[in-house]
Amino acid sequence: MLNDMKKLAFACLLSLAGGAQAQTETSPYQPGVTAEGAVYFLPKTVLRFVVQVEKTTFTPGDFCKYASRYLRLGDVRTRPGVGYRVTSISMDTYGEADKAKGYAVEFNPKSVAANIALADDGTLLAINAAPRRTEAPKPFRPAPRRPQPNPRSYLSEEVLAAGSTAKMAELAAQEIYEIRDSKDYLNRGEADYMPKDGEQLRIMLANLDRQDRALTQLFTGSEVKDTMEYVLTICPQRGMGRQVLFRLSGKLGLVDADDLSGVPYYITVTDEQNLPEVSPEAPKGKKKDRQEGVYVNVPGKITATIYRESEVIDSFEAPAAQYGYTELLSGELFNKRYTTHLTLNPATGAIDRLEAEQPK
Repeated sequence: MLNDMKKLAFACLLSLAGGAQAQTETSPYQPGVTAEGAVYFLPKTVLRFVVQVEKTTFTPGDFCKYASRYLRLGDVRTRPGVGYRVTSISMDTYGEADKAKGYAVEFNPKSVAANIALADDGTLLAINAAPRRTEAPKPFRPAPRRPQPNPRSYLSEEVLAAGSTAKMAELAAQEIYEIRDSKDYLNRGEADYMPKDGEQLRIMLANLDRQDRALTQLFTGSEVKDTMEYVLTICPQRGMGRQVLFRLSGKLGLVDADDLSGVPYYITVTDEQNLPEVSPEAPKGKKKDRQEGVYVNVPGKITATIYRESEVIDSFEAPAAQYGYTELLSGELFNKRYTTHLTLNPATGAIDRLEAEQPK
C-alpha cells in the first residue's frame, strides 16, 4: 500500500530535555515552508455515491398490430422506446487533503527515529506505524446478457410461406393456441404421447414454454435490460441544505445536475452532533503561532439523505471530518522516553490506533 503514499523518514529529537526545545513542534502551514521537517495535511471527508441505472430497450413485435385481433391482447406497444430507472444507490467515504488544515512539523536531529507516512496528496496517515490499508473500489462489471432466441426461428413453414403479414399473424396465433393446448393436455395427463417419467415431462413443458414465449413476442414485442454504474462525489460542508446530486432523464439516463431534461435527485446533509469548534490553546510560555504535538481530527456525525422530489430514496450515516474539530496530541507522547505508534483513519483523520511503549 506504500506505493500509494509518500513515506518520509526523519531522525528527530522528541525528548523534553531543556524544556520544549527538544519536542516536536507544529505550526500552521505556510506554502513553501518545508525545511527541517515535514508538512502534512489533515483530511476532509468526501462522500462517494455509486448509482446503478437500468436501461430498458423495447422493440415492438412484427405482428404487434394484430395482437388484439388474434390474441385478445390490449395496450400492446407499437413503437420502439428506451427507458431508464435508478435501481440502487450506495455510499462510502474517502479523504482528501484539507488545505485549510496544513501543518509543518520541525525535528531536532538528536532524537529517536520517527517514520511519517503521507498519502500522495500530503495527508497524514501514520507515525511509527504501518498506514491503514484502503481497498480501491472494485470496477463495475455488468452481468452477461442472456442470448435472446429469434422468434422467427419458431415459425413453421406454413407461416413463413403466407402471402401477407396479416395471414402470417393469424397462422402464428393458431400455433400459439396449439402449443398452449398441448401444455394443458400434458399437465392433465391426457396427451396422446405422455412422457415416461417426471424429468421427461419437465423437459417437454420447458420446450413448449420457450416456444410460447418466443412466438408471443412477435405480437407483444421484447425488452432488453442493461445496467450502468455511475460514481458521484460530493464534499459536504456545514450548513449544506437541499442540493441537486444528479438528474435522471427518461430518454437520456443519468445527466448532470444542471441539465433540466432530467428529474432531480436531491441530497440533504444533516449534522447529527453539532460539535462546537475547538481551537487548541498554545502551551504557556510559547508563541501562539507555534504549538507542540501532532494535530488529529475529531470528526462529527452526519446523515446524508437522498430525495426524488419529496420521496426519500435512501439515507446514509457516516463520520465526517469537517463537521467536527481539530485536536492537538501532546508532544510528550513523542519524546525519547516512548516509541509512539499512531495510525489515523484516512477518510476522517481521526485516531484509529495510538500506542506508546517504552524503548528497551
